Amino acid sequence: MIDEALRVFKDLDSKDFRILTGIETGMKHFEWVPMEELNKYTRLPFEKLEYKLKKLVKNKLVVRNTQPYEGFQIYFEGYDVLALNAFVKRKSISAIGDEVGVGKESVIYEAILPPELAIGEPVPVVIKFHREGRTSFKQIKRVREHLGEREHFSWIYAARLAAQREYDIMTTLYPEVSIPKPFDHNRHAIVMELAKGSLLSKTKLIDPEWYLDEILKQVKITYSLGVIHADLSEYNIFVSEDGVQLIDWPQYVTPEHPHADEILERDVSNVLTHFFRKYGIKRELDETIREIKRQAGKNTEDIKEGTESGTSRGIEEGELEEALEEGFEEDIEEDIFQEEDFEAEKFEAENFEAEEFEVEEFGTEEFEAEKFGTEEIEAGKIEAEDRKVQDFKKAASEKETSDKE
Repeated sequence: MIDEALRVFKDLDSKDFRILTGIETGMKHFEWVPMEELNKYTRLPFEKLEYKLKKLVKNKLVVRNTQPYEGFQIYFEGYDVLALNAFVKRKSISAIGDEVGVGKESVIYEAILPPELAIGEPVPVVIKFHREGRTSFKQIKRVREHLGEREHFSWIYAARLAAQREYDIMTTLYPEVSIPKPFDHNRHAIVMELAKGSLLSKTKLIDPEWYLDEILKQVKITYSLGVIHADLSEYNIFVSEDGVQLIDWPQYVTPEHPHADEILERDVSNVLTHFFRKYGIKRELDETIREIKRQAGKNTEDIKEGTESGTSRGIEEGELEEALEEGFEEDIEEDIFQEEDFEAEKFEAENFEAEEFEVEEFGTEEFEAEKFGTEEIEAGKIEAEDRKVQDFKKAASEKETSDKE
């Protein structure tokens, strides 16, 4: 899982990331990416490429297949380190902490966002890694409309499309709807604000009537913006003294969906059933649904225009191929060209309390610019802080020795 990716992250260099990116790119066209394709992509000598691949296989970032030909795929852990590397380079995170949630389709870790100003305080965030491919592809395809009619896809497509879809709708809804603030997105992972409070399913409310009204208020606002959560229940709602927050949005639909009424009814029914069973609060489902639609009715035309206008509503069935290709190209371009000869960032997993965060320093390594594709990438102006690198490596080594003892 993520722990394995974190363990090896600090030992990866630019060539390792280039190989992982090459496999990721090749998986658009091959079930198992051949060695010859990786050689063309990375422009590494076969001997060096083979040595690097053996190391990546040993560290469980890559899986190797020998029949009917020798080829490679990325494990989830390999995809994790590519996303983490992008977040670190963009300064979206500076350290990562404990696992705070896990489900059949995602795993969530605490992290910290560096302050914008040197004197500011680091911001607690979480990273949500989508894991759609862990379950049956046939089942995923049956219930995930964002996969469209694509016949051949891997867990990479399933996970990255779910993450892209969720990030897009979160940026559309925030801050009008009470949801965690989204900060960044790469591949199958999203950096977002730490949800406030605790899950509704695990909380005993002092004033349940007030919280029920607050939840239904958010459902009304969401519907008025042309969105239905489609997976709402006590397990996707956080409650605190300040109010409520709705989480987990990749399954959302619009009111134009052929089963929109049934999906909205199911969402509301889940909420009303929870409050009736736990607190004995009785609300009529039909009347609640009518009230939600009545408030949103005046905005119907605006909703239609917004949902038909484009990509802000996520990836629709007819746009799957185009969005998929664009998504890959953006990630690959970022990996290769954003920082030219990019730095192999050093990343250390840290345990920390939710209110006390220690910002980790990430060292840099100097390396020569290499020719990539048909263009020569010039070495960026990178000044390695030798003392910080030495201190970081020494601390990492001492930590590993301590863990072994």
